[in-house]
Amino acid sequence: MSDLLNSGNASSLKGQKGVLRILRATSYSMMGFKAAFLKEAAFRQLVLINVILQPIALSLDVTRAERAILMLVPLLSLAIELLNTAIENTVDRVSLDLHPLSKDAKDMGSAAQFVGLVMIVVAWLVILV
Repeated sequence: MSDLLNSGNASSLKGQKGVLRILRATSYSMMGFKAAFLKEAAFRQLVLINVILQPIALSLDVTRAERAILMLVPLLSLAIELLNTAIENTVDRVSLDLHPLSKDAKDMGSAAQFVGLVMIVVAWLVILV
């Protein structure tokens, strides 16, 4: 697979079907998790938040729906961070020049993550208080 990635031609990765496509997609997802964890402090911090909050959510005396919310909102924040990082990397790949649209794209990704963090706080406060 790394030979395909190093070939520089993404079209060689297209057109997979069935189980092979699922396996490759899973492999790419794992590579994305690894890259985010190794390169992004914010992602590592959100993983830590999840490591703390997930067991707490499992141990609380709340309804199943409340437990699902308490568990899913921190996971959603991880997904937002992955997308935010993808936006930042794409903008940087296109150009490192300062440009208002690049700044806006990065700021909007950051704003999305801020909303995700607010969702964690609100969900936990509403359910527990």
